[in-house]
Amino acid sequence: MPRLPAEWEQQAAVLLTWPHPGTDWAAQLPAVEAVYRRIAAHIAARQGLLVVCRDPSHRDRVRAQLASAGVAPGAAALAIAPSDDTWARDHGPITVLDDAGAARVVDFRFNGWGGKYPSAQDDLITARLHADGWLGGARLVPSPLVLEGGAIDTDGDGGLLVVRRTLLDPHRNPGWDQQGIEQELARQLGIRRCLWLDQGQLEGDDTDGHIDTLARFCGPDTICHITAHPAASDAERRSLAAMLDELRALRRADGMPYRLIALPAPRPISGADGAAQPASYANFLIINGAVLMPTYDDSADTIAAERLAAAFPGRSILPVNCRELIRQGGSLHCITMQLPAAIRTD
Repeated sequence: MPRLPAEWEQQAAVLLTWPHPGTDWAAQLPAVEAVYRRIAAHIAARQGLLVVCRDPSHRDRVRAQLASAGVAPGAAALAIAPSDDTWARDHGPITVLDDAGAARVVDFRFNGWGGKYPSAQDDLITARLHADGWLGGARLVPSPLVLEGGAIDTDGDGGLLVVRRTLLDPHRNPGWDQQGIEQELARQLGIRRCLWLDQGQLEGDDTDGHIDTLARFCGPDTICHITAHPAASDAERRSLAAMLDELRALRRADGMPYRLIALPAPRPISGADGAAQPASYANFLIINGAVLMPTYDDSADTIAAERLAAAFPGRSILPVNCRELIRQGGSLHCITMQLPAAIRTD
């Protein structure tokens, strides 16, 4: 039976899809590339880095960007695949392990979060990486289910945190009911317990409640979750309070409740048009020996780092300013996808 490994398990590499002028980052490209350089340098210092570039010319630019960040030549693998945007968490490969520990890549469909944005090229990235040999010979298994990596979080032992309205969205999975989705998750990912949430919504989030902005496993018995800032909207405060009640009611496989760790919220951030931006400290990335934590130039950054340090003893907490990323509605975890140790990208 396949097993979806937890993010804290040993990794081979992290996937990034690098911004380019054809993405929504065009107006802020230099600033957002600076964020990518910082993230890439942190990753490459500890494990492999696989970067998707749109074409050979873009690959040359990315190679220069990485060199300027101190990434050693050969420390990053540079693949070529056209892309609509750069949210690798949602269009990247989801890797499972078989009983012998060998990797298998599941290629779920990606349709731009229910048809909100162009996605045809992004939907092909995983298959292109596989065809070009970047996924280490792992078998590729297609699935008809629309599933973004940011919509799920696992304990590595068959448990999955997920928000019901994301997967049951008729613009993503028309004709699928909860039973059918659970059966597909069991078949492809080895999921035995779906921990469904109905509550939890950040103002400005257009993913319909991605779990990686709301609540995350920090270990088999621990879940961290976001809380509302006092200045947040009434709707957001009510939604997150209701989500906390749901988290308190969840039970582990042994019947015990989870240990819950509350993460603070930064003061609400608005874009130039006044629209809310969904900044969340739950959008961290676990890598080998460290946790990359998004920061937002806020006093709550320090509190979030302290709480994540307590949740991940033995790992360094590495802050990365993500104010530029949040301008497009996502943060650090959203632009990355880890590849487990069983995947070889060299």
